[in-house]
Amino acid sequence: MRLVKQFAAVAAVAFVGGQAVAAVQGNALLTLLLGAATAVLAPVVYAWVVRRTERRAPVEVAAKGAGAAVGRGMLIGFGMFGAVIANIAFLGDYRVDGFGSVPGAVGLLGFMAAAAVTEELLFRGVLFRIVEGRIGTWAALALTGLLFGLSHLTNEHATLWGAIAIAVEAGGMLAAAYAATRNLWVPIGLHFAWNFAESGIFGTEVSGNGASKGLLDGSTSGPSPITGGEFGPEASLYAVGAGLVLTGAFLWLAHRRGHLVPARRAAAASGSGVSAAATTATLSR
Repeated sequence: MRLVKQFAAVAAVAFVGGQAVAAVQGNALLTLLLGAATAVLAPVVYAWVVRRTERRAPVEVAAKGAGAAVGRGMLIGFGMFGAVIANIAFLGDYRVDGFGSVPGAVGLLGFMAAAAVTEELLFRGVLFRIVEGRIGTWAALALTGLLFGLSHLTNEHATLWGAIAIAVEAGGMLAAAYAATRNLWVPIGLHFAWNFAESGIFGTEVSGNGASKGLLDGSTSGPSPITGGEFGPEASLYAVGAGLVLTGAFLWLAHRRGHLVPARRAAAASGSGVSAAATTATLSR
């Protein structure tokens, strides 16, 4: 029941924020402001509902150290997408035709901030964290990663391969980032930076949602396995490979820190009324 209550609370903020942003589409300043407001409000609502349903402090969204953790995640996200687009460009399959739109990039800052925060709270903060407490880290990572990929099938230019790629490179990687750090700020920063670099800087398509007007007027052309086709670079084999490497690195770190939850202990952790995140959060750092 706590999963349903927490998911519903955060989903409500995501829905209202999404509708508000859609209503001001084309107005960069309002998109930025409303997106930022959604990104700020969602963790507050998440923290409130966790306190009420689990009777514990929501340490995974603690304010202390949040800025530094988001910054670390952003560095990883920008670096990861920069490496992907550089490899695509090296083969001549990404080109810059000129400058794009500064107002477009400003609006994308707000839009991507809201998307990154709400999706991480829903998929890693609620689904992965609670499911992990019942079936362990590995099974929870596979299950919630698959669900995250499938959630992108409703996008305009969605493809089955694109959904699979998202499940592997993002669903798995972001859950592993949470498992390694036991806070949501690192995956939030990583998710935001990846999406904003993809759209707001390099001007490529994001998850099959159409081309974005970012700082650069960029475009891809070439074999779909390299460029990702209409779905965008997230469906590129380069992106999948980069996601797998980072997933492995995060899981290694989680193992080293003792953050992995074995399936045989998950039921006991769940039955105690204390989430795996709360139990192991003090081990991180």
